[in-house]
Amino acid sequence: MVPPTAPCSAARRTPLRWKQPRRALPWGLMTLVRPTPSDEASRILSLARRDRDAAREAVAARSLEEQVALVCDTPVGRRSVLLDLVPQPEAVIPLIPEAEFCFTVKAIGPNQAGWIVEYATPEQLVACVDLDGWSLQGFDGDRFREWWLAATDAGSETLLRWFNAIDPELMVLELMERIVVEMKPNDATEAESWLPLRGAQTLEGIFHFTPKRPGDDLAELTVLLRTLFEADYWSYFRLMQAVIHELESDTEEFAMRWRRGRLEDLGFPPREESAELFARPAADTLATLPDEGPVLAVGGWVLPVWFPKVPLTTDSEHAVLAAAARLPEDERSGFLHRLLAVANKVAVAYDLPLSDVESVPTALDEAVRMTSRGVEELAARHGQSGEAILGRVSLDQLFRVGAAFFPEKAEFVLSKLPVDPDEAYEPVDPDTI
Repeated sequence: MVPPTAPCSAARRTPLRWKQPRRALPWGLMTLVRPTPSDEASRILSLARRDRDAAREAVAARSLEEQVALVCDTPVGRRSVLLDLVPQPEAVIPLIPEAEFCFTVKAIGPNQAGWIVEYATPEQLVACVDLDGWSLQGFDGDRFREWWLAATDAGSETLLRWFNAIDPELMVLELMERIVVEMKPNDATEAESWLPLRGAQTLEGIFHFTPKRPGDDLAELTVLLRTLFEADYWSYFRLMQAVIHELESDTEEFAMRWRRGRLEDLGFPPREESAELFARPAADTLATLPDEGPVLAVGGWVLPVWFPKVPLTTDSEHAVLAAAARLPEDERSGFLHRLLAVANKVAVAYDLPLSDVESVPTALDEAVRMTSRGVEELAARHGQSGEAILGRVSLDQLFRVGAAFFPEKAEFVLSKLPVDPDEAYEPVDPDTI
């Protein structure tokens, strides 16, 4: 039998850092939009250094929505300080947008974030794994284990909630990678002569598991299995059976499908759809402007990130932002939401880490640059103002026009996709658009 296991974080004294690959792009990017603390957040952070009680009172005097804004308007590296000042973290933390929650926890570290993860909603917990637990190659067990560790650090109740929130296929994949599971035969005669693998552990004498990698102490895995065994035996039973009998390829395929659907709900389309931004614009479709353009005067929708501060000014050096500044007030919000939707596609197409706080500003920079080039081209071609172009042509189409002037970017994106050789990308002469 396995002896009682202490929480994994108890044995770790050094803060762990999240493993996050940085993907450099082969060209420079602007620094148009970067998170900076609001004046109010800066004031409270400064006050906290002198008088924490006064800072807590200043935060408590604000509504829940204002407290969430204080947190999300602050760079991730300093958010833990603000959250520590919040009088009711259990009310504020669930209101943080999913991706912002992910950024915040990653900035703190997996074995120190339990006090935040404890109050997370199921949607936040799932989004963290969806955004950070995968790579282009598929499921990433190392990064998945960091979220597992964060849930373990929050205690058995949160660990159980985390397990019930995520797709069961993910835990099956993780256990398939790390342990060999054997089940003691039911037949009395077979059971009498049956022996588990050497060094196997068991919780109940039926399922026996052995690490696949030498030196893997299975600490957090044992904590989870024990928690399931004591609180939800049938989930434990089904999990161990799945490790024995399910096919790894089928399990990962199902997990990818569930994740893809949820990412689309968060505003991140599949890679193939996102890459369409870089498709060559058809010359005949741009010879004349459409009679009816996109409807910009629409309400916003729930976003997984805190909306970036995009400067809309009539004297902006970026044509699309200057044009948007001249739109009627009821159309500007719709424009910004659609611009962020394009940025989400850019992030996916460029394979920017969706769990990296820098990815949204980077993708938004690129969306502004390409759509601005598209506005400039069509405005000059048709003798129209920038705002008139925005009222006639979608931002996706404007991006395609702009991207045609940077063929190396289209080649960079499309080269990563499996394509028919007859449909391979060919650089386009912008003069022929």
